[in-house]
Amino acid sequence: MNQPSRPYALATRAVRTGQYQDLSDLHSEGLALTASYVFADAEDAAEQFAGRRPGHVYVRFGNPTTAAFEQRIAAMEGADGAVAVGSGMAAYTAVALGLLSAGDHVVLGDGMFGTTPRFFRAYMEKFGVRVSVADVRDLDQWRDAVRDETAMFVLETPTNPMMHVADVRALAALAAERDIVLLVDNTLCTPVLQNPLALGADLVVHSAAKYIDGQGRCGGGVVAGRADLLKPVSEVLRTAGPSPSAFNSWVFLKSLETLPIRMREHSRNATLLAEWLEGHPAVEEVHYTGLASHPQRALADSQQSGHGGLLAFTVRGGRQEAWNVVDALSLVSVTTNIGDTKSMITHPATTTHGRMAPEEQARAGIGPNLLRLSVGLEDVEDLKEDLDQALRAAGGRSR
Repeated sequence: MNQPSRPYALATRAVRTGQYQDLSDLHSEGLALTASYVFADAEDAAEQFAGRRPGHVYVRFGNPTTAAFEQRIAAMEGADGAVAVGSGMAAYTAVALGLLSAGDHVVLGDGMFGTTPRFFRAYMEKFGVRVSVADVRDLDQWRDAVRDETAMFVLETPTNPMMHVADVRALAALAAERDIVLLVDNTLCTPVLQNPLALGADLVVHSAAKYIDGQGRCGGGVVAGRADLLKPVSEVLRTAGPSPSAFNSWVFLKSLETLPIRMREHSRNATLLAEWLEGHPAVEEVHYTGLASHPQRALADSQQSGHGGLLAFTVRGGRQEAWNVVDALSLVSVTTNIGDTKSMITHPATTTHGRMAPEEQARAGIGPNLLRLSVGLEDVEDLKEDLDQALRAAGGRSR
């Protein structure tokens, strides 16, 4: 910077003094709160804007803290790279806008989180993208759904909340045969318990507000996978701007440090609680891949190193009995998020999957007596006691 001919005035010193700091010796990663970046000169600005020189150009499509989060996710997923966005659904939006065109066909896995199929059907179909649905458990349905114009398979495994498991290796082989992009939502397992890219998937998506954050503080999403597929996704951020805040990226970056520890404890608690619920007289059925009774337990074990913290169960009766259980709980929170340190319960048919048509709910197994439980990190005996008294209040018997 050129030296001034006289000392700067007070107002200038108030703005400019201490502006540039060397943060390279920080042990805890710094938080970069900035909307823009300083270039060395006019040529440097031109080169960076044109993409011929590395660097951060503008907050809409680059931030050092977000870049660190992306690097860490990519390393954990075994991906070429990652692109962080403002929410889990923004991740789907960026992928769809970046990789799909009018006339393309997408096959969605049945039983996905309710907003995902709604996004593809209510919005992408308006722009000429056709959508079909296939049961994640039935490879033949996927094979039969493929058309000449099929461009992408989209699925989550296990599904939320019914815990259906897709054979990722088999679907990856089918997709590769037809040059179809396979996208797997890995939100429930995280890279700690499942690595879809190692099983043959091309992209993975996370809602970072779930287990990646782990305490229900911030919204965010991330896509990881092949470099050639990520480039058009990142261009969507530059143009459309569904970008994450630097603060949220910093929270996620720090939360990843404890993700392996948390996922092991979530899995342990959920397994103990699922086994207990399975024997409760007020419970009809429990859906959790960690149960010996789960029909796809062997497949889950072949591609997962654990079973996560989410389960679903049906109570005896109908919607009112399910609501009675929810209303009687005192420790478990009534909220629609998952992946928190706090245990949370919701009634999917009237909340997370409430915008689905009745026939769609029925096909996905979302019945009126179904409850979804995100098992947190509390003491399991306390959770059992709270659930037991709630189930008894709804008409069951104590255990």
